Amino acid sequence: MIVEQILNDKGREVVTLKASITLKDAAMLMDDKKIGAVVALDDDDRIVGVLSERDIVRQFARHGAAALEMQVGSAMTRAVVTVHSTTAIDEALQTMTDRRIRHLPVVHNDRLAGFVSIGDLVKWKIAETEAEAKAMKSYLSAQF
Repeated sequence: MIVEQILNDKGREVVTLKASITLKDAAMLMDDKKIGAVVALDDDDRIVGVLSERDIVRQFARHGAAALEMQVGSAMTRAVVTVHSTTAIDEALQTMTDRRIRHLPVVHNDRLAGFVSIGDLVKWKIAETEAEAKAMKSYLSAQF
């Protein structure tokens, strides 16, 4: 199974924003869309960062309410870890575990192609495991 299959199922819509907007506006967008992270793009639609709930909370802890007026660019994670659409789900899960991240932008031909969360990957992994168990039961039932 590859990440592309998850995108085919869940869709490729990615909520994006510019790094120049405030954390308050970003938090309101994330709340409205009920998401935990957004991708920041430059004027050429290239990934420049990812802003997660953790990033916002971290800035709020450091700066109090003044953090809400900070720009996304000063709070986002700039060293963005991405996966290719052909990356195996197990490899993407390992990357997320190793890097302690919960969201991964998916790229194809150096362009943003989607966004997956740890929840998306775990859901697919569970479904795959259940399908394998069902197939094994069916096979064993036919043998005996």
